[in-house]
Amino acid sequence: MWSFTQATIRKLAPLTTDACSSLRTVTDHWSCKIKMPIALKTFCTFESQASECSIPQELLTCKKLLTPNRVIGEYQDLVTRVTNFLNEDKGYIVLAGDVFDVPIRKDIVQKVVRWQLAKRQQGTHSTKTISEVSGTGKKPYKQKGTGRARHGTLRGPQFRGGATMHGPKPRSHAIKLQKKVRRLGLKVALSARAAEGKLLVFEDLVVPNHKTKNIVNYVTQMENTKKALLVDGGPINENLKLATRNLHYVNVLPSIGLNVYSILQHDTLVMTRDAVERIVTRMHTPINR
Repeated sequence: MWSFTQATIRKLAPLTTDACSSLRTVTDHWSCKIKMPIALKTFCTFESQASECSIPQELLTCKKLLTPNRVIGEYQDLVTRVTNFLNEDKGYIVLAGDVFDVPIRKDIVQKVVRWQLAKRQQGTHSTKTISEVSGTGKKPYKQKGTGRARHGTLRGPQFRGGATMHGPKPRSHAIKLQKKVRRLGLKVALSARAAEGKLLVFEDLVVPNHKTKNIVNYVTQMENTKKALLVDGGPINENLKLATRNLHYVNVLPSIGLNVYSILQHDTLVMTRDAVERIVTRMHTPINR
């Protein structure tokens, strides 16, 4: 199980400056400065260096392009294009830098994944002790004179059908992990997907009907997508639930169920605007001691 955990952690490869060499900068007469990568098929990322700067529409439509490098993990706010399944422009959304642009920590991710896998083990394994094995308690033969080893019961572990000594019993495999470490692990996973350009923000996850072929077409249009995780803010739409349940490479989660292990299992993370707002609110809520 832990070898599979290590394999999933290796997906968070070190991000070098070569991976960010395609970034561009947008400048204008406004006081804020924007960094923008070359637009992918459905996703592009902007970086706002001003803490409280509203980005006017004129700046985003009339832009001058340069090619600087972007440093990952500097807690800078990201402005992301919002689309939908049909790749229609739905505006922009600001991603909090302390949630979507934190330093990549593989050790934190490993701890959180190990905690998740250990916590979900059922722990129902059980073997029978000598008092639980079915059989008589009579002494099989007399103590002396037979030339055989002395035995007091046939339910011992040395006999066929006997007991199991020191075998597993039902127990909990859960381990303890601090809440702040769990929260940091989710931030690191979200930041890694954003840095790789694999974080897509949709206006909503509304589909016209429950046909699976619609989802297949939508995922096919996404660039370099093998497995996609769709995250909605509230309860999952019934049509979307029916359309994705036969696809092993598309899974749907509400924002309250978003976790590190699920993010690592899918190479593309699709979140709605509502889900992003709920996740940011959750990450900014003080931890109850």
